[in-house]
Amino acid sequence: MNVIKKIIAKFVDLAFYMFLGVVVLFLMQLFCFTSFRIPSDSMEPALKDGDRILVNKMIKGARLFDVFAALDNEEVTIHRMPGWGSFQRNDILVFNFPYQMNRWDSVRMDVMQYYVKRCVALPGDTLEIRGGFYKVRGCDEQLGNYDAQQYLANLKHPEQHGIVVGTFPYDKQLGWTIREFGPLPIPKKGQIVMMNRTNCLLYRQLIGWEQKKRLRIKDGQIVLGDSVITQYRFKKNYYFVSGDHMANSQDSRYWGMLPEEYIVGKATRIWYSEDKFTEKPRWDRIMQKIK
Repeated sequence: MNVIKKIIAKFVDLAFYMFLGVVVLFLMQLFCFTSFRIPSDSMEPALKDGDRILVNKMIKGARLFDVFAALDNEEVTIHRMPGWGSFQRNDILVFNFPYQMNRWDSVRMDVMQYYVKRCVALPGDTLEIRGGFYKVRGCDEQLGNYDAQQYLANLKHPEQHGIVVGTFPYDKQLGWTIREFGPLPIPKKGQIVMMNRTNCLLYRQLIGWEQKKRLRIKDGQIVLGDSVITQYRFKKNYYFVSGDHMANSQDSRYWGMLPEEYIVGKATRIWYSEDKFTEKPRWDRIMQKIK
């Protein structure tokens, strides 16, 4: 009888520790780290299709929101736990895509669609593309994948290679392309912009999302909801992100700026990698630090 009791006690202890382990893993994934699989080649050569990456949520803090409301395509309020730092240029970020069902007229988080791109401009930066190369005013560091930018710069007829040349905000008067783009000031919380035609085109989705009102041009004036405005103070931070494989990447060049609260975290390490064709492990990539 004592033997049976000891076996039951050990089984109960084992079940308790297993349950405790599951709870710890769940809390770590919720608040500290999570994992994503790379599904395309848009971040090659840094990340390859089949890589599984570890994402650090603690830099800006883990996000808390009503997942069920987001799954029902409802607008949700996102809160963040306290973080320990900030994102930097050239960080690789994982984020929810900021548009739903190809509705480009309004920002709304797609909770089921995650993207992985490289940050090339931070809140408060002024970004340009000149001759195919990313530039941030006042910044001398190399931004993004230089080889990919060199390839696009030297390509005579990119449209013949299936590359979309026209870019956000798709305005003929501005005429921005993948080679000549900007200047584009990236909004920072508290920053004030004067409202004119150009800024209305650049920021109407962001301002409309922040204010839950439509921003438009009417009779030569900028109208937010029913009110004429001459300037606007941003409530949120935004980023400009780019794929490393720029010839095949849907990124900020095409859909605009990324709200900070849609960012999950920074990709830090490849914890596993598998060839998508052979399904065999790529041992040379496992536990590789992401740069």
